[in-house]
Amino acid sequence: MATSAFTTTEPAFRFRQGTRPLLISMPHVGTHVPPALAARFTDEARHVPDTDWHLEQLYDFADALGASVLVATHSRYVVDLNRPPDGASLYPGQSVTGLCPVDTFDDTPVYANPADVPGDEEIAQRRDAVWQPYHAKLAEELARIRTQHGVAALWDAHSIRSVLPRFFEGKLPDLNLGTGNGTSCDPALAETLLRIASSAKGYTGVLNGRFKGGHITRQYGDPAGGVHAVQLEMTQSSYMQEQLPFDYLPQVAAGVKPYVRDMLEAVLAFAEARAAR
Repeated sequence: MATSAFTTTEPAFRFRQGTRPLLISMPHVGTHVPPALAARFTDEARHVPDTDWHLEQLYDFADALGASVLVATHSRYVVDLNRPPDGASLYPGQSVTGLCPVDTFDDTPVYANPADVPGDEEIAQRRDAVWQPYHAKLAEELARIRTQHGVAALWDAHSIRSVLPRFFEGKLPDLNLGTGNGTSCDPALAETLLRIASSAKGYTGVLNGRFKGGHITRQYGDPAGGVHAVQLEMTQSSYMQEQLPFDYLPQVAAGVKPYVRDMLEAVLAFAEARAAR
């Protein structure tokens, strides 16, 4: 395994603070790979194909809603911000990618030379440089919102190719809501969101199906403590071109965007009703 030292000149995140009790987290939109690391990648991996492309554009109404927005800068191939810091599997017994992935969603190598796979020291460096700052900011903002409003809502925004045989059979539902099997948010909120997703014309929705929420949803969701966390894993076919060059398709996105906004407005209505109690 490689003993290369990891360094980066890019901040771990971009952040905009809002005025209402909602934080939108986008842990997989980052595309930055430091040049020295990219040189070790396969040609395929340098295109960072497993990115949650264009979510900032899809959620361009977030500022108007008054939400805080936390956006990753580094590719998940550097370090996966939605995995536990020890790399433990979120779906035991199922195929998954790790804290510092060595394979793509298509089950092809990230590293051109197997000797370049990161060892424990380099993984720790990546965690300290990128994973830790993102999570520190996430926790800090949730605490601020909770203190200011008495309640905080966390929306973990994701997208994925609609067909990925490595992880699931057939085509994935379009709107995959995850609440850690009911542990990360109030069940009444989850049911409201599922109603919106299930009634979205031309789309399919599911709650706690193949995607139940990753580390962020499970770690920070604490309904009893006033923090309600939900993950939305969307099919990329709902708003973009799923293959290279991964273009955003505005006319396609226009169909699903109102339903995403409806869900976020429902989250805010729930949180603010709780805050008013």
